[in-house]
This record gives sequence, C-alpha cells and structure tokens, in this order.
Amino acid sequence: MQTVTPPQLVKLLLNVAPTRPVFIWGPPGIGKSALIERFATDVGIDCVSLLGSQLAPEDLIGVPRIEDGKSVFCPPRMIARDTPYLLFVDELNACSFEVQKAFYSLINDRRLGEYRLPPGSVVVGAGNRAQDSAIVKPMSSALMNRMLHVELRPTARDWLDWAYAQGIHPWVIQYLETRPDHLHVPPPKIEETFSTPRSWHILSDALHAYGATVQQSETELLAEGCLSANHARSFAAFLKQLHGNLRVDLILKGEQPLPRAATERDVLYFIVQSVRAQLVKELPPERDALKPQNRQLANQGKRILGELCEISVEMATVMVAEEVSENARNLPAWFLIEVVRDLPRLAASVSVK
Repeated sequence: MQTVTPPQLVKLLLNVAPTRPVFIWGPPGIGKSALIERFATDVGIDCVSLLGSQLAPEDLIGVPRIEDGKSVFCPPRMIARDTPYLLFVDELNACSFEVQKAFYSLINDRRLGEYRLPPGSVVVGAGNRAQDSAIVKPMSSALMNRMLHVELRPTARDWLDWAYAQGIHPWVIQYLETRPDHLHVPPPKIEETFSTPRSWHILSDALHAYGATVQQSETELLAEGCLSANHARSFAAFLKQLHGNLRVDLILKGEQPLPRAATERDVLYFIVQSVRAQLVKELPPERDALKPQNRQLANQGKRILGELCEISVEMATVMVAEEVSENARNLPAWFLIEVVRDLPRLAASVSVK
C-alpha cells in the first residue's frame, strides 16, 4: 500500500474522492480526522462525521415506516441531505459485519435504501491498522475492493506549519523543531501513553490552560500524561535547557559549553540526543556524498564526543549507540569509523584544556 503525506492526500482527495471513495489507513492520533474536516472546509462543503465503532445498521439505512401499505426506510436526518457534503466514516474497519454490509451500496452506488447522496458529495473512510493495538475487525473483501486505499504518513514539517497557524504552545513547537523524530511513535503493546500529533496537541492545550505561571513539576506531570515516557523526560529536560539559555546550535559551534553538573544530567542527555538526531538527519549515508556543511557538522559532532568522554562515558555511548527499534535511523558507518580513528586524539585534547 502506498503512503502519502498530508499535502499528497489533499491532492488525491481533490482528484479522486468526487468519483471514488477513498480509505485512509494509519495509526491513532496522527490527524486523519482533522485533515479530512479541514479538507471539507477548504472546498466549501459540510463534513458529516460518523464513528464506525458506534454504528448500528439502522444508523445508516434508517428505520421503516408505512406509506400506502408499503414499508419505506427513512435514513437519519444528518445523512439525508439535499445539498452535497462530505461523509466521513472514521473507524470504518471497527464496524460490525452487519454495518459493513450497509456500507456496500453507499460506497458503491452512493445510495442508502431509497436515498441517494446529492451529486458532488464525497465519501471518505479511515481506520487504524491491526498492528496499532486499536479496535479493528477484518474488512470484508467486497468492501475493501470498493475503495482506493492509502496510508497516511505525517511529517514533522507539515505538522509544524499547521501548529504555527493554530497557535500551538511555543514550547511544543520549539521542542519538535529540535526533535522532529519525536512527533509520533508506533502504538505500544501495553496500556501506556505514547506520542502522536494528537497527544502533542493535548499537551499544548494543557500548557495554555496553566498559563505562564506553570511550574516545572507541573509541566513534567502534563508531559507524562500525554507522551511516551522517554519523550516526556526529554521534554522536561528541554524546558530546563531552554530556561537555562542553553542552545544546541551554539553548543555544536563550541560557543557554549556542555552542562557538567550532576544536577544537569537530564539536560545533558537531551542535548546529546538532540545532537545525535541532527547528525543522523544531516549526514549522508555515503562518505562520497559529503558536502562542506556536512563535514563541518561531522567535525563538530566528533568534538562533542571528545568532551563527553571526559564528562560521562555513558553519555558518549548514548550518542553513538545503534538503535534497534522500529524505523530507527542510525549514524552512518563512515562517521563511526572516523570516530574510532579520531576519538583518542579528541579526548586527549579535551583533557589538556
């Protein structure tokens, strides 16, 4: 199945959805519903949202009444409209099989009983995947075959553009600009909070509600109630670094020192992780593709590693250690070879200082 970014999905909906239903797959909390509602607003039609997991067949086909000795099904008022609209069925693959059958004629013929959707109406479905630990049921082959399917892949840049326009709390924006890889993670297999665009939005609302007087302990409480545990700790460390006027870009340039106090160990961990994330993002996989700015960044990273060897070998290990989690990205092999070659000299130069 092809993956699409939010801008690609909007273009696809504009071109395909007026003639064929589209189904959007993706994990919880990545913004499927918000994107569809915004799309409807942008094209100037109402959006009617239904939650598949809470539907019964009569919620679609309606209930019968007798007219002239014959039964006539009366679809619900929110569906039976006279003007074109977007019908969005979220969690469609969480419906019972009886409800799925009720969707056949709606998706294929744009009809519910005797009611037909007005010309120009759009039908869009969405749902989570089986691996997302969400409530899902197997989608029947007949229903599956009636739609065009794509998987939504949110990007930090798209979300941040939206966040600026929506007034998301500046701490959340600044953090995700530094750690865009923390925007979302796969849902865990156990019952615990995890980071998604939705959970970052919830954290933003909570921070706005507390206002400017929010305490460090309160921000930690809010972050732990919304985010993955390691992201919550990292966010708290980021705020301490922010309030202490430390900047990762200046540390990379050597214009600010790494924090060394034992009480700042969580801040040091955040900085190390942020430097590592920037190296992973900016350094090319192959050494032959190095540009001057890449070489400068690599040298800055090696210098910081040399300092870390004096401050904390554990933190130096964190910076270069391989990650084995799903979708993990690691430092390029050529950089690690250079580290092995140059690190004794770098560590010695730091000790001399």
